[in-house]
Amino acid sequence: MRVAVIGAAGYVGGELLRLLFQHPDVAEVRATSRSQAGKALGEVHPALAALGDIRFSGATPAEAARGADVVFLSLEHGESSKLMGEVVDAGPGLVVDLAADFRIQDGRLYHRYYGDHPAPELVHRFEYGLADVRGTELKGATAIAAPGCFATAAQLAIYPLRGAPLAAEPAVVGITGSSGAGVHPKPTTHHPARAHNVFAYSLLGHRHEAEIAEQWRRWTGRSAALPRLLTHSGPFVRGIYATLHATLTEPVGAEIVAGVATAFAGRPFLRVGAKPPELTHVVGTNDALIHAAASEDGREVVVTVTIDNLVKGAGGQAVQAMNLALGLAETAGLRHAAPFPI
Repeated sequence: MRVAVIGAAGYVGGELLRLLFQHPDVAEVRATSRSQAGKALGEVHPALAALGDIRFSGATPAEAARGADVVFLSLEHGESSKLMGEVVDAGPGLVVDLAADFRIQDGRLYHRYYGDHPAPELVHRFEYGLADVRGTELKGATAIAAPGCFATAAQLAIYPLRGAPLAAEPAVVGITGSSGAGVHPKPTTHHPARAHNVFAYSLLGHRHEAEIAEQWRRWTGRSAALPRLLTHSGPFVRGIYATLHATLTEPVGAEIVAGVATAFAGRPFLRVGAKPPELTHVVGTNDALIHAAASEDGREVVVTVTIDNLVKGAGGQAVQAMNLALGLAETAGLRHAAPFPI
């Protein structure tokens, strides 16, 4: 299988390359980058130096996509929309976009969080790639929009509550590491600002709320429902730790907790534990660790989820979605134990 990664110089691009070069069904990987064309992969992603003298290509998106079985786009938001027409016209069997451009089908919801869509005529082509929920529903897809990192963790937390008697829509508090801000330094990712510090941002309006809301509305049938995502930056590099709290109108918390394991039964990368998970236990993996607990009176539920934002929240889930779409083993190229301690 021939694969192209367009925009492979960032953190997510590096993770995609790491996973794809180890994938048993991938025979060829072409990595493109306008800014790094001609450089060895190991110069930009030192962990890939062991692959030898493989270099970034400066090929155009159309050139990279032509003849490829799968194309991954690992670009900043808004860039995929500009390129998608020529990528699709080049005729790859599957396109997987890791930006937010095609995650949201509802045009009004998209506009509320992102403004006007640059390529609305292409949105209908894409399946939302929340792999651990969609599973085999993705088989045969030709275009997949990979979920955002915060959205992945939050949706795994709220999915088991889709039929619960909620007193209000759920809220999820999430803390992310600095790698979620991308490879280019920013004031909030500068080490003196990030180390030994936690701060909230984009409260009551984080962009990932849009895709969370759209999927929650589908799961519950409540067309105006709006779960809240309360985002924070933490003093670590990789990972997201998300905690959901929900109040119930009936004392059925114990039943909901028991149903969390049922909701994710058979999903190879989800592990439901008897105690709250630890972030370091998933770093470097495509796993999600989940724990649920109920109050003594059964009227409150807490669900905690932790993932690696660059793997399960980005490159790993994208590869998992590819596997599902193409009918490959879902775990192919993704069974990696976490290093510990880190």
